[in-house]
Amino acid sequence: MMRITYLSIFLFIILITSCSPVEENKERYEQTVETSINDSKMEEELIILINNYRTSNGLHKLQLSNSAYKYANQHTSYMIDLGEINHDNFSQRAADLSTETNAILVAENVAKDYEGAVETFNAWIKSDGHKLNIISDYTHTGVSVKKNNNGDYYYTQMFYK
Repeated sequence: MMRITYLSIFLFIILITSCSPVEENKERYEQTVETSINDSKMEEELIILINNYRTSNGLHKLQLSNSAYKYANQHTSYMIDLGEINHDNFSQRAADLSTETNAILVAENVAKDYEGAVETFNAWIKSDGHKLNIISDYTHTGVSVKKNNNGDYYYTQMFYK
């Protein structure tokens, strides 16, 4: 009988001490899911803004590409790790994307610290180089938007044809 009591107390202690980490992990998971959903919505909104801009200027819509998204997403993570925007390793990214998709031309836009898709889009349109990528004769795109731990947004958009 004594063994059952000790066993019951032991299991009760394990149950009590294990609840906090489970709740903490659940909360962290829910925050991660919410951040991913918000980032995905911003990616979608940015693509819509760009495609609407293109069609209003007589250009065709860009097709979404999983390959372009993959390389954009990798680069966004890289910029977050460095804490700065850049085009580091673009030649390699472009070569890999070209090999994977048979692309003949690749470009990218990057940005940081804009609070939303509209602000990012407006900044890109006001920049000659970024705007040129948006209105050039590309056929496919992928956009990655992610927040760093401080809540700063980083953006990468890959284009190819």
